[in-house]
Amino acid sequence: MTSCQVWSELEELNVDDVEEEFNNRLANIAINQCCCLVYTSGTVGNPKGVMLSHDNFTWDSYAIGKRLHQIRYAEEVLVSFLPLSHVAAQMVDIFLTLQFACTVYFADKDAMKGTLLTTLQEAKPTRMLAVPRVYEKIQEKMLAIGAQSGAAKKLVAGWAKSVTLQHHLDAMEGKPTNSWQYRLVKNYILSKVKDALGFNRCLTLATAAAPMDRETKKYFMSLDLPIMEAFGMSETSGAHSLTAPDSYNFDTIGKPLGGCETKIDKPDERGHGEICMRGRHVLMGYIGEVGKTQDAVDDEGWMHSGDVGYLDEAGFMYITGRIKELIITAGGENIPPVHVENLVKNELPYVSNAFLVGDKRKFLTMLITLKTQMNLDTGAPKDELTPETIIALKELGVEYSKLSEIHAAGPCPKVLKAIQEGIDRANQKAISNAQKIQKFALLKSDFSVPGGELGPTLKIKRNVVAEKNKDIIEKFYA
Repeated sequence: MTSCQVWSELEELNVDDVEEEFNNRLANIAINQCCCLVYTSGTVGNPKGVMLSHDNFTWDSYAIGKRLHQIRYAEEVLVSFLPLSHVAAQMVDIFLTLQFACTVYFADKDAMKGTLLTTLQEAKPTRMLAVPRVYEKIQEKMLAIGAQSGAAKKLVAGWAKSVTLQHHLDAMEGKPTNSWQYRLVKNYILSKVKDALGFNRCLTLATAAAPMDRETKKYFMSLDLPIMEAFGMSETSGAHSLTAPDSYNFDTIGKPLGGCETKIDKPDERGHGEICMRGRHVLMGYIGEVGKTQDAVDDEGWMHSGDVGYLDEAGFMYITGRIKELIITAGGENIPPVHVENLVKNELPYVSNAFLVGDKRKFLTMLITLKTQMNLDTGAPKDELTPETIIALKELGVEYSKLSEIHAAGPCPKVLKAIQEGIDRANQKAISNAQKIQKFALLKSDFSVPGGELGPTLKIKRNVVAEKNKDIIEKFYA
C-alpha cells in the first residue's frame, strides 16, 4: 500500500534533526493561546470566527470521553466524514481521537453523497457521530428496502422492531426487561441489520448540530441502536451536554458534561428562558469582533447560546426553540419552527424539507420540497424522484418519475391534495390555532449545499431560503 504508512514505520523514523524544533514549538505554546479558528454556520447571519484555545479543546474532549459509555483507551474506532471545518468533527475526529488514542477511518470525499455505508461496513466503528439528516437518510433507505420485502418478511421485521422498541421503552421507565423475545431478536435478527450497516460493534451512536425528531430516534431504537443527543456550539468547543444510556428520554439533550455549568436566563413562568453555559470549554472570543464577543459572553463568563429551553428537577436540559429562529406572528405568538416542520414531515414521509414561514405575519405558511435523487458529483438535487417518493405517489394513483412532471401537471392536483391532507393531520396536533399552517407551496427543487439553502452539516440556512423564495412567500399574504 503506497498511499499510507504503518505506525511501526513511523516509530522507526530518525527524528533527531527535527526534535529541537519540535521542543521549541512546544515550549512556545500556552494552553490559553488560540489553537484554532472555527467559523459559525451562518444559518441566521454572517459567520463569525470563533477563537478556541488549546485548553478549550483538550478539556472538552476529555469531558466528552468521560461521559461516553465504557470508553476504552486505544481500542475505539471512529469514521470521519463530516466537514473538519465544523467544530463537532474537529472535536471528535481530531481531539477526542488524540485524547483516547482512537483509530480513525477517513471516509471517501463523496461520503455525504452515498458512499458512507461502504466505509462503515469496512471500518465497523465502535462510536459514531452524525448529523440528524444522515440518520434520516439511513432510515429512508431502510424503509424503502423494507417496502419491497414480501409479506412474511414485513411481518417478522415489524414484530422484531416492536419487541426491541418496547424493551428500550421499559428500560427508560425502570421496568424489568431483557425478555426472551428481545434476546432472540437481538441475536438472530437485528444482528444481521447491524452487520449490514457496519454497526455490529458500535457502542454509541450520537447526533449533533441540529435537533433530531423523536420518530427518528424511535426508529433506530427499534433496531437496537439508541441514538444519544449532544448539545453544544462552536462557541463551547463542541459539546456542553450529552445524553447517556442509563438516563435516556426522547426529548432531553442530556445533562451538562462534568465541570460545565448551565443556567436559564430570564425564565418565564414555566421556567423557560435562554440557555447559558459556563466552563473551560467556552470560547476566547470572536476574532476581530470585540462587541459581538461582549454580547455573547457576559461579565460573569456566561455564554448566551441564543437557544430557548429549560432544566428539569433532575438537571436534564431541554431545548424548545432558538431565539433568532423563533417565528413571532403578528398576533405576538412565539412559534418554534422545527417542531411544526417535524409534525408535517412525520405525516408525509416523501417530503424532504418543510420550511415554516410566518414571522410578523397574520398566519403561518409553508414551503415544501419532495425527496429527489442527488447528483453524486456535485451534491445538487436532481429532477428524478427517489424510489420511495415514486412508490408513495403510486399509492395516490399517479405515476411520476420526475419532479418536473408533477409541476407540469399543474402542479398535480392529487399530489397537492395529499400534501394538504398531511398538513391537516399535522394541524390537528398543533398546540394552538396560531401554530396551524394555512397555506403551502411545492417548490421546484429540493434544498442543497450547492444551492446555498443548506450548510456543511445540512442545517437549513433560513435567511437564504426566505430570500430565494421571497416572491412565493409574498403571494401567500397578498
